Amino acid sequence: MRKKKRFDLRVLGKDLKKYSDAYVMALPVILFYLVFCYKPLYGILIAFKDFSPAAGIWGSDWAANHGFQHFIDFFQSYYFGRILKNTLVISLTSILFGFPAPIILALLLNELKNEKFKRITQTVSYMPHFISIVVVCSMIQMFTSNKGFITYLLSLVGGPDFSLLTKPEYFVPIYVLSGIWQEIGWGAIIYLAALSGIDQQLYEAAKIDGAGKWKQMLHVTLPGISGTIIIMLLLRLGSVMNVGFEKVMLLYNEGIYDTADVISTFVYRKGLLDFQWSYSAAVGIFNSVVNFGVVMIFNKISKKYGEVSLW
Repeated sequence: MRKKKRFDLRVLGKDLKKYSDAYVMALPVILFYLVFCYKPLYGILIAFKDFSPAAGIWGSDWAANHGFQHFIDFFQSYYFGRILKNTLVISLTSILFGFPAPIILALLLNELKNEKFKRITQTVSYMPHFISIVVVCSMIQMFTSNKGFITYLLSLVGGPDFSLLTKPEYFVPIYVLSGIWQEIGWGAIIYLAALSGIDQQLYEAAKIDGAGKWKQMLHVTLPGISGTIIIMLLLRLGSVMNVGFEKVMLLYNEGIYDTADVISTFVYRKGLLDFQWSYSAAVGIFNSVVNFGVVMIFNKISKKYGEVSLW
């Protein structure tokens, strides 16, 4: 029978002494997570209390229904269905159209033979990633206004000639398409790196078997980067309930709340504008629990059927 290894301080001491440089380099990262990620977890207690700043977290009374009153209020509120639907629609639409975009761009760039043109195209494509979200949203508002460039082009082909951000039905397409434009080049870098690791002899073997470019992509290229694709998809699904707070806040208005109001903006309004700290904390916990559940489920499915997982 195999004996379990016990924790030995002497072994830890020897390891610290042997790899002291590595531990010193890791210390700032460890402190960052302790201070900014783990220490704030103490504050989630306010979701289960009727928090009062004067009384403090421990001094505040527990909420009704064994501390779950704020969760119950959220689930029974008018806004629950709307913001949950909006969050899922925006996030899933972004995944459906935005996730494959950098993969396709990487595959196209990988086929370019002109290295100079390839570098220029790659540089131009990932430059929008470095533009401030405030500037991007200002550009979107300008281009989609009643006299904007995009609105003008749409009007030429019989489309709307009014400000697009005043109509709820146009918010999701604007959000998703602008997100693809901003992140497609930056996301393609990861897949280009994965493509560079594929054994070139596989392509030679495929050519000998008579496979054209399309067959090579299907049977060599995509299987070669499938692990990277699955990992990136799992990471993306882990934030399925986190729709870009800043971008939505800068683009939406009361006239399009029906399709633009999401969980993160709802938490902002309830917590910082209406001073309902406990209620907003409860909504935030619900959001995090759903994200955690989604990534756990899909990670297990991926590990079982694809043999690729985060852990």
